[in-house]
Amino acid sequence: MKNEKAADIAVKFQNVSVSFGENEILKDFSLEVKKGECLTIIGTSGCGKTTMLRLVNGLLLPSSGTVEVNGQDVGKCDLIQLRRGIGYAIQNVGLFPHMTVRQNIAYVPSLSKKWNKQEEERQIQRLLSVVGLDASMANRYPSELSGGQKQRVGIARALAADPSILLMDEPFGAVDSITRRGLQKELKNLHKTLGLTILFVTHDIREALRLGDRVLVMEGGRIARLDTPEAVKENPGSDFVARLLDEEEE
Repeated sequence: MKNEKAADIAVKFQNVSVSFGENEILKDFSLEVKKGECLTIIGTSGCGKTTMLRLVNGLLLPSSGTVEVNGQDVGKCDLIQLRRGIGYAIQNVGLFPHMTVRQNIAYVPSLSKKWNKQEEERQIQRLLSVVGLDASMANRYPSELSGGQKQRVGIARALAADPSILLMDEPFGAVDSITRRGLQKELKNLHKTLGLTILFVTHDIREALRLGDRVLVMEGGRIARLDTPEAVKENPGSDFVARLLDEEEE
């Protein structure tokens, strides 16, 4: 693996293993994610994709090895402070049903009293615009939104703390294909505009190739292939990766 300068690395896994009893989920896993990179992560269920994400924001700690975020060892740092710099967007969104869109987006900043009322209004308008929603959505409740709109609000909420890293765990998996393409386009624009480091888990090889600066293919808790989309397509490197690529053509 090519070593980058430490200052250019957003997330670093070094010889990380994660076990639950006899079940080893990650096995001597090492990876460097560059600042400003969109890394898409794909593999079959149980290969360690979500475990990898949860290590980044300290929801899990490794059984052995180290995980560093912006040079800090996750196992030794203030996890509350760490998570303030990391956004997390998941498939089922997890919006609070009794809160409006405005209240959902402002939830985390409100806990730390980061925004006053004037700043809150400005930020809500900005974030809705960033994710491609009209400002009139702010006073709606989740039950009044489509699946795609809920996903956009979930991304806006993940961005509300102004994170440098965005973790996304199959965020578009529950929406139809047309909505999904729109969300993918919004994410590419968002990545280009904000310069975030994005770790994006997906089951869809087409999505992985479309969105990633690099694509990480995982198999059995290890790296099966890691390269640019073009290089992965030209040289799968294994039968497992080749079978995944065959799905793109179906």
